[in-house]
Amino acid sequence: MSLLALPEPDAAILARRPEILKQLKKLVPSAILISDEEGCRTFESDALTAYRCVPLAVVLPSSTEEVSAILAFCYEDGIKVVPRGAGTSLAGGALPLADAIVLGLSRMTRVLAVDPIDQVARVEAGVTNIAISQSASPHGYFYAPDPSSQLACTIGGNIATNAGGAHCLKHGVTVNHILGVRIVMMDGEILDIGGPFLDAAGYDFLALIVGSEGQLGIVTEATVRLIKAPERTRPMLLGFASAEAAGACVAGIIAAGIVPVAIEYMDNPAIQVCENFAGAGYPLDVDALLIVEVEGSEDEVDILLEAIVEIAERYDPVAVRVSRSVEESAAIWNGRKAAFGAMGQISDYYCMDGVIPLSRLPEALQKISLICSRHHFDVANIFHAGDGNLHPLILYNANDPVELERVELCGAEILKLCVELGGCLTGEHGVGIEKRDLMSTQYSIADLAQQMRVKTAFDRDWLLNPAKVFPLEGRDLQ
Repeated sequence: MSLLALPEPDAAILARRPEILKQLKKLVPSAILISDEEGCRTFESDALTAYRCVPLAVVLPSSTEEVSAILAFCYEDGIKVVPRGAGTSLAGGALPLADAIVLGLSRMTRVLAVDPIDQVARVEAGVTNIAISQSASPHGYFYAPDPSSQLACTIGGNIATNAGGAHCLKHGVTVNHILGVRIVMMDGEILDIGGPFLDAAGYDFLALIVGSEGQLGIVTEATVRLIKAPERTRPMLLGFASAEAAGACVAGIIAAGIVPVAIEYMDNPAIQVCENFAGAGYPLDVDALLIVEVEGSEDEVDILLEAIVEIAERYDPVAVRVSRSVEESAAIWNGRKAAFGAMGQISDYYCMDGVIPLSRLPEALQKISLICSRHHFDVANIFHAGDGNLHPLILYNANDPVELERVELCGAEILKLCVELGGCLTGEHGVGIEKRDLMSTQYSIADLAQQMRVKTAFDRDWLLNPAKVFPLEGRDLQ
């Protein structure tokens, strides 16, 4: 049985369901309203699939104005609203409640403008991450943040969780690439914050909104920064006999002043699964594998790769292989991008998301292994080594309620370890429901109270994405 509780539904709202549905149909007739149990069950969970709850109803608007009308109605009637993008959240960020409406943005999929001169694009919130780069590619540009789920995840969800990805080491995470948003407040007011320019006047509300997990308002459009595509990119594989050697190599690369586009890490269990799935040519006789990618001109790429090989040699690599073709580069990344899906073919898994200082990487991996062993779970590690964003995958049986409770305890211990080592609870997945009850591990009551005052300033009645981020007794702590 799960330790992650949901609040009891509001009986008065449940009793008024027929009336609420009738009003929604009148209010936004062009929106898709899903009210039958089978249809609503499609939205009962996100990618944290162990947790499920059938929502009161689902409404799928196709414009900012429709979102505004829905929120204004829910605000007046005290109805909770759970925003949803593609449902790829690994922290339960889009988990519904029985007395809440799911407001999905999956119909808002237009790329509104691509401006190669100002190097920006304006897109609706339901546009997938990779679709932005595909739209910018003919102009020689791309959108840098690239979560592993970029084929499916949407820019609205990326903004909600401040998503990163393999290439965030050099280019930064979502907050570094959002120039403006159109956001609808809980009372239906539409605000435009920022725009197609580098610096906006006044308070930096963009930095507050990005990563707020749908707690402050619903983003319906975004203006994003585009980056000129490099002349050349090339990855390499570095295999080591131990996690300690791989971690020391990562630190050595960064200490040398080299900033690769990406440094990705896999341990042996992950290597075996990904190679079997993708046939990427990964060495199978190593305990730790680094994928290091650099970009620049032809000469610059060659110089950087030579320098990285020289650094790696200090740590006795078992395997060193530099990609020599576009096909080989694609295979290397296909293996990494398919990692979570490949792992899902052999077992259910609980995917953690914590951050630690690079200097503590070997210690963190050793202690994570001990924690999982003590709880009788196997673990595979796949993560962004360059910025210390860990993603241990704890293998368990999601259909066993006893194992679910045990894996939650195991995961909580790992996240507490990240904080103890000088890191934090989340790098890119968000807090959601998964880490909600661990927030006091990282923040004092005073810290949490201040964050919740900000939430209240934007959402007076706490109707937006309830039961997420803050402890359930949260409002009482203010």
